[in-house]
Amino acid sequence: MINLKSIQTEIDASFLYKLLAENEEDENVAAVFHQMSEIEQSHAIAFANKNGLDLSNLPLPSTRAKTLKLIGKIFGYDYVLGVLLDTEKSISNAVVGARKKNKMASSISDTAHVTILKNILDNNQKVSGSNLARFEKRHRSVGGNALRAAVLGGNDGLVSNFSLVMGIAGATNGKSEVLLTGLAGMLAGALSMALGEWISVKSSQELFENQMAIEMEELETNPEGEEKELALIYYSKGIPEEQAKKMAKEIMTNKDLAHEILVKEELGINAEDLKGSAMEAAITSFILFAFGAIIPVIPFFFFGGLQAVLLSASFSAVGLFGIGAAITLFTGKSVWYSGFRQVVFGLIAAAITFGIGKIIGVSLA
Repeated sequence: MINLKSIQTEIDASFLYKLLAENEEDENVAAVFHQMSEIEQSHAIAFANKNGLDLSNLPLPSTRAKTLKLIGKIFGYDYVLGVLLDTEKSISNAVVGARKKNKMASSISDTAHVTILKNILDNNQKVSGSNLARFEKRHRSVGGNALRAAVLGGNDGLVSNFSLVMGIAGATNGKSEVLLTGLAGMLAGALSMALGEWISVKSSQELFENQMAIEMEELETNPEGEEKELALIYYSKGIPEEQAKKMAKEIMTNKDLAHEILVKEELGINAEDLKGSAMEAAITSFILFAFGAIIPVIPFFFFGGLQAVLLSASFSAVGLFGIGAAITLFTGKSVWYSGFRQVVFGLIAAAITFGIGKIIGVSLA
C-alpha cells in the first residue's frame, strides 16, 4: 500500500501551485503553475487508484499548506514558491520510490523544474523568452531561505542563551548574576550574528558586482557571441533549437535583461539578490537572535533560584517546540515529532551546561 503521507504531499503541492497560479499576474506564467498543479494532482489520483482508494476520500490540503497560504498572503507568494521548491526533491523521491515499489507505469517527472519546463514549453509556444526568464527568477526565489533563516536565527538565540543561562544558574544561586549574564549573552550573540551577516552580504555583493561588470563588458563588445551563448543555454535545457534562438534574440533586445540572465547562467549570480541591503540583513539577524535569546532570560527579571530555573526551562521548552513546529514548513515532517525532538535536544544541551556549572560552582566554593 502507498504511504498516505505521500498522497498528502502531492495534494499539498497541487494546492500550493494552484495558489501561485491564482495570484500570478502574467497569464503564461500562471499557465505554468496550473500545469504543475495538475501534474501533482495526477500523482495523487494515480496513487489512490493503484491502491483502491475512493477518490472522494482524498485528503484536503494540510494545516502546513494552509499556513503557507497565510504566509503568502501576508509576506508575498514568492515565499510560498521558495518553500515549495525546497520540498520538490523530497516529493520526487517519494514519487519515484512509490512507482518502483508498486511497479507503476512511468508518468511526468518532477525530478527537476527544467524537465517540467521542457514539457510545458513543448506545448505552449506563448511562453516568450522574457516570461521564461522571469519565471526562472521566480522559481529560484529565496523566499524559502528567508523563512528558514528567520526560524534558525531564533533557534540559535534560544538554544545558545538557554544553555548559557543554565550554566550560570548551576554555578551560582544569584538572580542578578544570571540575569546579567543572560542579557550580556543575548547582546553579544545578536551583535556577532549581525556583524557576520553584514560582512557576508557586503563581501558577496562586492565580489559579484566585479564579476557582473566583466560580463557586461563582454555583452557590449561581442553581443552576437553572447546571443549564441544564450541560445545554447536554452537549447541545453531541452528547448527546440529554433525556439531557443528566437527567445535569445528577443532577450538580447533588452540589454539589462540579457545581462541578468547571462550572469545567472554563467556565474550562478542572481542580480536580484544583490539588491538586498547589508544593513537590513544585519538588523534582521540581530532581532531574530535577540528574540530567541530573551526567552530563557525572562523569568530571571522577577525570580531567582530554582523557581526561575524551572520557569526558564518551561518557557524555553515552549519556544523550542514552536521552532520545531515551524521547521516542518520546510521538511513536511510531523509537527509533534519535530517539535518534541527540538525540545529534547535543547533540554539536553541546557542540562549539560547546568551540570557543568554546578561542578564549577562547587569547586570554586
